[in-house]
Amino acid sequence: MAALTLVLLGLVGWLVSGRLLRPIRALREAAARITASDMSERIPAYGRDDVSLLTETVNDMLDRLDHSISSQRRLLDDIGHELKTPITIVRGHLELMDESDPADVAATRALAIDELDRMNGLVRDISALAEVNRPVSLNRAPADIAALTELVRAKAAALSDHHWVSSRSASVTADVDAEKLTQALLQLAANAVSHGSPRGTVDIGSAIDRAADGSSRLRLWVRDDGPGISTEAQEHIFERFTRGAVGRGETGSGLGLAIVAAIADAHGGSVLVTSQPGQGATFTLDIPIPPRSVEARETTEVTP
Repeated sequence: MAALTLVLLGLVGWLVSGRLLRPIRALREAAARITASDMSERIPAYGRDDVSLLTETVNDMLDRLDHSISSQRRLLDDIGHELKTPITIVRGHLELMDESDPADVAATRALAIDELDRMNGLVRDISALAEVNRPVSLNRAPADIAALTELVRAKAAALSDHHWVSSRSASVTADVDAEKLTQALLQLAANAVSHGSPRGTVDIGSAIDRAADGSSRLRLWVRDDGPGISTEAQEHIFERFTRGAVGRGETGSGLGLAIVAAIADAHGGSVLVTSQPGQGATFTLDIPIPPRSVEARETTEVTP
């Protein structure tokens, strides 16, 4: 009887341990099958025990890794496509250049320098996008939003002969990265110069939105009176290497608005666009204000 009991206990222990260790074996086998070229493998989870919860956590991690790798591949493909055009242009003109013709040499040199400048701008934008996407990139400090708004308006006034105004200014101190917000607003201002009306009005403003629960959100916007943006284009305008449709220009690397979106996301907010064809466009940074921010008042003014 003792021997039979030991055999039965061993059999039951073997079955129970096999059932308990089966998800761990599946986890190990799936991890062995996963490679950088194939991240589609997922592990089935049964029940709500610790092993099942661990399996779900690993599946979530695989989802994030798959998304990250896909984004890197897409970025590399886009960069390759963007760099291919200027390289082809420069090579083609160099091959056809008449070395005995000084005018042709000078024209080819000017074209090559222009294309190299465009490639340098693309690399600079890629570096900026990578920087703002790093979690530790923000340098938060109390910033006077009204002063920041006026500073951006003054800097943007040097970009063109447009009529630069601040229709509204929020007097509030908030813990933000003033340098990054300035970068985002100046990028939107440059976008308004390139794609808005030739000599219209550009409004750079800020405001505070207060919710019923006591929380507040900071809105910073750049508004132009240009040809506007179609509804279809608005759905993809913040994606990398997306350029405006006809009527909004084709210059730039296509990374400017992606950088703006990354800066807003790093602050825990978002960037929105409101536009209709023929009625201009408004780009708004919507950022939550930490509770420790000290709010004073909100002013409304038009600065020439």
